Amino acid sequence: MPSHQPFPASPAAAAPPPAAQGRGPGAAAVPVCALWIVLIALLPRPAVAQGGQGPAPVRYTEALRQQVAGQLQLTGTVEAVDSSVVAAEVAGLVAAFPAREGTWVRAGEPLLRLETQPIALRLEVARGELSEAQARLEQAELRLARQRELQQSGVVSTQTLDDAIYEHQAWQGRAQRLTAEVAALERDLGRATVRAPFAGVVVAEHTQKGEWLAVGDPVVDLISLQTLEVRVEVPERHYAEVRVGGRARVVFDSLNGLALAGEVHAVVPRADARARTFPVKVRFGDREGRVGAGMLARVALPFASASAVLVPKDAVVSQGPERFVWVIRDGGAVERVDVQPGRATGAWVVVAGGVAAGDRVVTRGNERLQPGMKVAGQPQEYPAP
Repeated sequence: MPSHQPFPASPAAAAPPPAAQGRGPGAAAVPVCALWIVLIALLPRPAVAQGGQGPAPVRYTEALRQQVAGQLQLTGTVEAVDSSVVAAEVAGLVAAFPAREGTWVRAGEPLLRLETQPIALRLEVARGELSEAQARLEQAELRLARQRELQQSGVVSTQTLDDAIYEHQAWQGRAQRLTAEVAALERDLGRATVRAPFAGVVVAEHTQKGEWLAVGDPVVDLISLQTLEVRVEVPERHYAEVRVGGRARVVFDSLNGLALAGEVHAVVPRADARARTFPVKVRFGDREGRVGAGMLARVALPFASASAVLVPKDAVVSQGPERFVWVIRDGGAVERVDVQPGRATGAWVVVAGGVAAGDRVVTRGNERLQPGMKVAGQPQEYPAP
């Protein structure tokens, strides 16, 4: 067993003499450990935050207050402004049906053709009868003129003149009736071809080739996609703020966020008795035909501007249904403040709650903060809203 030397009493004796270096590890263990303890105790210590850790590095931005236009976000369904169930105006057998479901047609383009031979035959008979009636009418006019001359000369009686007058009137009435009948048959002949009342697309078929159609039977459903509208339900508290002609923005999430400019076309002044909402129709155009009837759309209705507090979107933390921001208070500690996010404008968002203009809200490193935690913040700039 190696013998242990006593602990040196002076600094000069801190290191073991050369003769003692080969005595084994136990001989130098005590002096080396003591020296390291002294050195560590003399090192400067960093400031310690709550929980035994240093201040957490974060970035912050000051909240702003400015005038922001109000906006109401509503959801509705797209409807076609021009929508029609096109019907047959005359009876007949379907001879041709070129406009099938999904077909795009121009205004006046044929949708369906009926068999026209029965109408054409009736028209030919009516024209023949009209020609006869017109000839008889001319003959009656000549007879009436002669009878009047003879009656003035005293050759014929008044009764004979009256008979000539009645005959003339009868042929005149028959000619008028046949003229109207010919015009009606000519009209029916033209309407045996059912035409599109406006440009649009056929969305439903109601007949087939070879079927018999009566007057008023439906042929197709036709809608126009040039001008569309969205019907939304506006809450009662915003009813007075909506005006016909007001601007609106229509957004389609199903079309990769396609946004189209719209206009308030109608405000129906009758509320739903249960929901206390008023129907509002927002009209918009889509010349490229990207939007289909029945699509879901989000409508943004702008209102009068008002003063509001804005913070960067990055400052708002979401945890389930809760939304809050971290505010750096005096002394460097953070405080959690619950907020209600509103309209977004650029990189900023309107918030309602306990945030005031000038408050330093944490925008980076806010995911792991705890109430009262010390932070070391650096400012972060965002483009003006």
